Amino acid sequence: MARPTNKESLITLSQSSFNKLLSLIDSLPDPKAEFPSGTMNRNVRDVLGHLHHWHLLMLEWYKTGSKGEKPAMPATGYSWKETPELNKKIWEECQHSTLSDTRQRLINSYNQIQEIIKSHTNEELFEKKKYKWTGTTSLGAYLVSATSSHYEWAFKLIKKASK
Repeated sequence: MARPTNKESLITLSQSSFNKLLSLIDSLPDPKAEFPSGTMNRNVRDVLGHLHHWHLLMLEWYKTGSKGEKPAMPATGYSWKETPELNKKIWEECQHSTLSDTRQRLINSYNQIQEIIKSHTNEELFEKKKYKWTGTTSLGAYLVSATSSHYEWAFKLIKKASK
């Protein structure tokens, strides 16, 4: 499906991509198995933790931006060029959680993101430069990146690693 450009397609694709990801995980013979070497995220828990933490970042950007302030992006102390270092920190934080707990946290943060999407009109989501904190892009573009695009990345990674 094409990248969403309206509220309806954003909701539809984010939900279907998320459900497809969870279905894949549920179909795995051993979702706790380690992936072959070559990726930082070494198992399903790591991938779900990554998604959850990026949801949390999006939620923080939205909260800060909604107050008229400029959020630290991608996170306090990190520039976009330092995303690999941020992802390593996220990975390290995920090592102290179970797959079950991480999955539930992801579902909870997913639901929070869905509430944000549903609370906005199509114009509020997809008009570029509508919000100062989103710069030259739209809120919807950030939400696409935090949802369907990221879920598709996770799906492909888990599918490839599970072969």
